[in-house]
Amino acid sequence: MNKSGLVLEGGGMRGVYTAGVLEYFMEKNLYFPYVIGVSAGACMAASYLSRQRGRNRKVNIDFIKDSRYLSYRNYWKKKQLFDMDFIFDEIPNSLVPYDYETFLKRTEQFVVVATDCESGEPVYYHMDEHGENMLQLIRASSSLPFVAPSVTYENRVLLDGGIIDPIPIKKAQEDGFQKNVVILTKPLGYKKKFSRLSSLFQYKQHPIISERLQTRYQLYNETLSYLEKEKEQKSIFIFQPSRSISVSRIEKNQKKLTDLYNLGWEDAKQNFDALQRFLQI
Repeated sequence: MNKSGLVLEGGGMRGVYTAGVLEYFMEKNLYFPYVIGVSAGACMAASYLSRQRGRNRKVNIDFIKDSRYLSYRNYWKKKQLFDMDFIFDEIPNSLVPYDYETFLKRTEQFVVVATDCESGEPVYYHMDEHGENMLQLIRASSSLPFVAPSVTYENRVLLDGGIIDPIPIKKAQEDGFQKNVVILTKPLGYKKKFSRLSSLFQYKQHPIISERLQTRYQLYNETLSYLEKEKEQKSIFIFQPSRSISVSRIEKNQKKLTDLYNLGWEDAKQNFDALQRFLQI
């Protein structure tokens, strides 16, 4: 267990599946020495590492009908579907207080992935060095192209980490964790397809991002192939939805989100004995 990592994919509102899995882990007091998350995965990891059971569900499902969380009104007013100020300021600092003290005292390594808009390369922020700015960096990692504005941090302009490293398994391995548990938000057999929207919308100030968006589907599918090879080598254990529930990245249907969250919890429960065997090998 000392050399086991936890790798968390993004996926917008599909991240509630990850929240369900992590909720079961918290119930079982299962924590990993190394956690790396992208976008929604990083968001769910934050409440997991602060030991706040039920918080992910409250923030991501209970607030979904609040127009400040996700709405076209936000886009008309602020040019962002998700009100990032509401999500990364008002909620954690007022409405559903985040336990910064517990987070900063944690013993687990936590890495958040973002994309550098100038180079088009991934940037990995270790929270041991940037913990005081955690929410700003998770916000950067969660800033989806054309949905939220970029974030400036330490002279870098940052966007969603999923653009360039959607499932950061190789980074976990590079950091010394050869045995990893990976939580995906899409069911078995999923393959990403080329999106025509990536050609229609362009980042004029950051052309490299436009290029990355057009090839993102290839990168994602290559990563899935790599995961399959690692699974055959028994170096990773994968959680992913055991059945298909139609949930989009900007899903507002509370029942669908609840069903996906509960599926994550159930999948974790059903596979927990197998997971423990994997961790003990």
